[in-house]
Amino acid sequence: MSAGIKQMPAHERPREKLIAKGVENLSDKELLAILLRTGRAGKSALDIAEGILAKYPKRKVLDVTFEELTAVKGIDAGKACTLLAAFEFTKRAEGARQNGRPIIDSDEAALAQLHDIRAHKKEHFVALYLNARNELIHREDISVGTVNASIVHPRDVFAPALEHNATGVIVAHNHPSGFPDPSPEDREVTTRLREAGKLMGVRLISHLILTSDSQHRA
Repeated sequence: MSAGIKQMPAHERPREKLIAKGVENLSDKELLAILLRTGRAGKSALDIAEGILAKYPKRKVLDVTFEELTAVKGIDAGKACTLLAAFEFTKRAEGARQNGRPIIDSDEAALAQLHDIRAHKKEHFVALYLNARNELIHREDISVGTVNASIVHPRDVFAPALEHNATGVIVAHNHPSGFPDPSPEDREVTTRLREAGKLMGVRLISHLILTSDSQHRA
């Protein structure tokens, strides 16, 4: 019967070792054990992690399925979900590093792609198209309006989404007036785009209004 992690000397326990020596100094087995948190009767989290790595080498473990994980003794649905979430996040982070696509997972990340429209003297309406991993796959300038209005039609926003297989879109426009508060027309555009997106299967994530020094959601 294997000793549990709590019976190990403190400096050898995965979490304590990570804190003391840094995450880069842990073995693959120790990293996986931290995600598992606990073991089962007669088997520690380290033992279960070792079994997983013996069956699924690192080049394959990121593609393991929920069914395969829950077939391992000691891995219930909760542990399987934790592992799958960690594996998917790893793939997304590595994919972003390899393909150079920015990750747009917040308004702040979107604003970093939109600074150029802040100071325009006419309203510029722009769309950022994202895939399921929140990677920016395309940017489209939808329209240039007058100093106080933009002309936006849902087909102009969602045609590029379909072309680039986007699953989500963030739209934004500037207010040359300097006031970031959304107008009734801005709110109407948001509603129309959200409803159109539901029909097209492309989620409207947000509608941002930018001025030279502030921003607001419509």
